[in-house]
This record gives sequence, structure tokens and C-alpha cells, in this order.
Amino acid sequence: MLGENLHELLNKRLNIDGLKLLQKLESQSIDLCFFDPQYRGVLDKMQYGNEGRRQKGRVKLVQMSDEVIRQFIKEINHVLKQSAYCMLWIDKFHLCEGVDTWIKDTNLQIVDLITWDKGKMGMGYRTRKQSEYLLILQKKPIKAKGTWKLHTIRDIWSEKIPLETLKIHPHAKPKGLQKALIESCTDKGDRVLDPASGSFSVFECCEELGRDFVGSDLKGEV
Repeated sequence: MLGENLHELLNKRLNIDGLKLLQKLESQSIDLCFFDPQYRGVLDKMQYGNEGRRQKGRVKLVQMSDEVIRQFIKEINHVLKQSAYCMLWIDKFHLCEGVDTWIKDTNLQIVDLITWDKGKMGMGYRTRKQSEYLLILQKKPIKAKGTWKLHTIRDIWSEKIPLETLKIHPHAKPKGLQKALIESCTDKGDRVLDPASGSFSVFECCEELGRDFVGSDLKGEV
């Protein structure tokens, strides 16, 4: 169930606060969630050229504090069905330092990790950034059988993002990987949530695969 009169939210590019959208959804109404929190982890940690011309698009995006991210994940935990997955994008600093405080007091547990090789060299001072990481969280009870159908998804995924796509949104994510995960974790007609949709690539994947999409994004100054 999505709640009374909330079917009008399906399969649209909503421009509302993601937390407000989450609070409209009923408990255990979502089959899969993607969450790409906009935080300043890399920019602040590297402290090297992070406000320069190359990063002006990234800097202008609406930033999320740790507290806001925790609120998002708490609400995601509430709306996910039992044993459903949340695909959480993180950078290498959060990979090393952990996200325990983000998922504390939820029923979400880390069950796997995918490294996305972007196929091109990015910013950096000591080493140049080429990868991002997708933490795979599952809502308890934890089980693989019946919840994960594709067994050909590698834990290192190589996929380039077209330049024209990056011009639209600097945090665009790989559609090929997203489509594989949607196919693996859902069936046609299931509901896929993305409360911080960015370029709405998850929506595009859902349209191609016959899944219902629920998602929004508050546009910054980009």
C-alpha cells in the first residue's frame, strides 16, 4: 500500500523534499530503495581544490548533514518491506570510517559491497579518484534465497557515464548497474524508491523494466 490518494505520486519526477515524500508512504510499501546522499565527505576530507571550477556543479548541490542522512535512512527502514534491499552510495572515506551511526537503531544490515569503476580518473591529491562504492543493505530478516535472483553481478562493476549525462547532473550513477540490481531484487510491478533522485536515472531504469517508481529530488542551484 502507498496510502490514500498517493498513487498520484507514482512514476513522476517529483520536486519535493525527500523526507516529506518518505513520510507520506506507508510502512513496508517499498520493494527496493536506492539512496545517494549528497554529503561533502570527499570535498571536506581532501581539502584540495574542492571549491574550484571543476567542482562548481558538485558544490552547488543541496548538502545533507549526517543527521539528515540518518533521518532519511530511518524513514527508508520504515517503508521497506521485510528482507528488501537498500542500495546506499558512499565514498571511500565513509567506506573506511563506516556508516554505523547512519544505520543505528534500524533493521538494516550490511550484506554486500559493489565497487563501481568509473573508467576514468577523477580528482585527488595523493591518489586520483576512480571508484565509488555501493553498500548493499538488507532489512531483517536477512536472507538471500528468494530475494536476489541474478548471480552474474560482479562486485567490481565497470561502466562509464556519458559526458552529456554528467553535464546534466555531476553525481549521475551507472544505469547498467542499477538495471541489473532492479532486475535481481524486484519483479515487474514492484515499487522502487529513490528519495534523492538526482538525474532520475533510477526512474528511467524502472520505465524500461516495468517497475513502478516513487522518487523526488530538490533541485539546487545547478
